[in-house]
Amino acid sequence: MNKGFEYLENGDFNKAEVFFKKILEDYPENKTARVCYGRAVGLNSDANEAVKIFTDLLKIYPEDLEVQLNYAESLLWTKNYKEAKAYYGNLVNENPENFAALLGYANTLSNLKEYEYALDYVNKALEVSPNNPNAMTSKKFMRLGFAYSKTQLQDYENAIQLLNENLNDFPLDRETLLNKANLYLIMQNSEEATDVYLKLATTSKDSIVALNGMALAAHIGKNDKKALVLSKQALLKMKAHRDDDDLVEKTEQRYVQSLIWNRAYEDAQEKIDALIIEYSDKNWILSLRATLGMYTSNFKQSITDYKNILAKDSLSFDGNLGSANAYFADGETKKAYKAIDQTLIVFENQKDALTFKTKIDQKFTPFVEEKVNYTFDNGDNKAYSTQTSIEVPINLKLTLMGDYSYRNTKNSVTKNEATSNSANVGISYQFHPKVKFSVIGGVTSAKSFSNDYTAVLGKAFFNIKPYRLQDLEIGFMRDVQNFNADLLNRNITANNLYLNYNLSTNKRIGWFTQYFYTFQSDENKRNLLFTSLYYNFLSQPVLKGGINYQYISFKNQVPSIYFSPSHFNAVEIFADFLKDENSAQIKSFYYGATAATGFQFIENDKKQSTYRLQGKIGYKFSNRVLLNAYGIHSNIASATAAGFTFTELGLRLKWWFTKQPVFKRN
Repeated sequence: MNKGFEYLENGDFNKAEVFFKKILEDYPENKTARVCYGRAVGLNSDANEAVKIFTDLLKIYPEDLEVQLNYAESLLWTKNYKEAKAYYGNLVNENPENFAALLGYANTLSNLKEYEYALDYVNKALEVSPNNPNAMTSKKFMRLGFAYSKTQLQDYENAIQLLNENLNDFPLDRETLLNKANLYLIMQNSEEATDVYLKLATTSKDSIVALNGMALAAHIGKNDKKALVLSKQALLKMKAHRDDDDLVEKTEQRYVQSLIWNRAYEDAQEKIDALIIEYSDKNWILSLRATLGMYTSNFKQSITDYKNILAKDSLSFDGNLGSANAYFADGETKKAYKAIDQTLIVFENQKDALTFKTKIDQKFTPFVEEKVNYTFDNGDNKAYSTQTSIEVPINLKLTLMGDYSYRNTKNSVTKNEATSNSANVGISYQFHPKVKFSVIGGVTSAKSFSNDYTAVLGKAFFNIKPYRLQDLEIGFMRDVQNFNADLLNRNITANNLYLNYNLSTNKRIGWFTQYFYTFQSDENKRNLLFTSLYYNFLSQPVLKGGINYQYISFKNQVPSIYFSPSHFNAVEIFADFLKDENSAQIKSFYYGATAATGFQFIENDKKQSTYRLQGKIGYKFSNRVLLNAYGIHSNIASATAAGFTFTELGLRLKWWFTKQPVFKRN
C-alpha cells in the first residue's frame, strides 16, 4: 500500500481514493486500507461519506486511537465543530500527550473562534512535537483569526500584539504583513501602514500590492496627490503582470479611486468607460462608477450601480454599505437604514458599517444646544444673550423644535437698557426626499427704559434640493429689531421674505446668493442682496476663497434711528479655513477661521475700507457632546449701523441627550 500512502502524503486524494478502493475489493476487512480510503474519500469528494466510514469502523474498533482520531477529523471536514469539540475533548483527556489529538482539538476550537483556548492547545501540541510545521502553520492562522476578532471589537492594541507574535515566528510572513497593514489603515495610522507595506515589497508582484496599499494610506493621511503618484507607479509595474487578474483588478481600481480623490472626475469617468469596454460590467467596475457618482452627487447612478452589484453578489461589502451611503445621501433614509441593517447582518460588527449607522442615528437623535455670547461696539453698546434650542425627531419625517432666548442690551453713555425674552415652538416635516417644510412660531416679551410690549414671532420655510449640487431655502420670517436698547425700545417688527440659494459644481467653483425683502412696522422697506462666488482649494480641511458682494437699499432714510441708506454697496475678498465638527474624530479639536477685506460705498460717500475676522475652536468630547468658542470682529456696516467696529465673543455647547433616536423603526 506504499503507493497509496504516497498519494495521500502528496495530497493527490483522487488517485488515493481509486487506489484504496481497489485494495478493499481484495482485502475488504483490512483496517489500514479502510482508514486510508475513508481519508481519501473525505478529503477528495464526500466528507459525509467519510464520517459514515469511520463511524462503521468505530463499531468494530471502539478503542482504536487511530480510528478515533480519523473520526474526529472527519467531523471537521463536515464542519460539525460542536460535536468535534466534545469528541476531541474526550480524546485529549484520555491521551494528554497525543500530538494529533491536541492539534485536532486546537483546530476545532479555532474553527469555533475560541482562539484563546485554541492557542493554549496548539502550544501543548508543540510541547509534544517542537516546531512541528503543521502545528506552527495552525498557530499562525489562529493568531490571524484572533487578531481579526480583536479588530472587530476595536481592540487594536492586542490585535497588533498578536500579529507581531506571528512575525516573530514567521518573519516577513505575507498574510501577517497584509493583516497588519490593513489594521493600521483601520486605525487611520497611515505612516505605520506605509512602513508595513514597504516590508511587504520583496517581489515584483508584492511591490505592486505594496504601492496600492501605500496609495490608500496616503489618502487616509490626507495626501491625495501622493496617492495618485503611487497608484500611477503601480499601474506601470502591472504591465508585466497582466496575467494576474486579481492584481490587475486591484491596481486599476486603486488608480481610478486616486483620480476620484484628486477630483479628476472626467479622467476617472473616461477610465471607467474604458474598463467597461475591456472587462464588461464586472462588480469592481460598477463599484468604481458608483463611487464616482457619490463624489459628483450623482446618487441615482450610484444607487443603480449598487443594486446591480448586489443582484450579482448579495454578500458584497461594497454593494451593501455603498447602497446605504447612496440612499442616505439621496434623502432616502428608510432605505438607507434597511441597507445598513443588512450590511451588519452580513458583516457583523464591521467598523465602517457601525460608524455609518451611528451617523444616521445621530441625525434623528434628540439634542439640545446652548449658545452664550457677549457683544460690544464703539458706539458704547453692550449686550449679553443666551439661546437654548432643542430638537426631538419623533420619526424619520417629523421633528419637534423649540427655543428660548434672552437678551440684555445697554448703552454705557445714555444708560438706556432693554431686555427681551423669546420663546418659540415648531415642527419640521420631510414630505419628500428633496423637500422639507418647517414652521416655528412664538412670542417675545420686551422691557425697555420707556416701553414694555409683547410681539408675535414666526418663521416658515422650505428646504429644497431642486437638482443635484443645488440647495434652495425659501421662506418668511418675522422678528423684532433688538440690536441695541434704543431699537428694542421702539418695537420695530420686521417681516422678511427671503431666499437662500447655493450652487456647487464638480469644478471646485460654487455660488451662493441670498435675498431679503423686508417690510417693517414703521412702514419702512428694505432690499438686501448678498452673493458670493467662491473656489474650494482644499477639501480636508476645507480651504475656500472668493469674492462677496452686498447691496442694501431702504425706502425711507432714518439715520437717527438705524442705519437705512438709500443705497449701499460692499465688495470683499475672503478666505475660509475650516475643519468641520462633523468630520472631526472623537476626542479631537475642530476649528474655523475667516478673513475678509474690501470696500463699502454708502450712498454718495467716499469708499471706506472694510475688514472682517472670524474664528472658532472646539473640542469633540464624544459622539454626543461638543463645545466650541468663537469670535467675530468687523467694521462692515449692517442693516443696523455703520461707521463703527463690532465684536462678538461666544460659547456653544451641543449635547445629544439620548444615546439613540427615541422612536422605533418599523
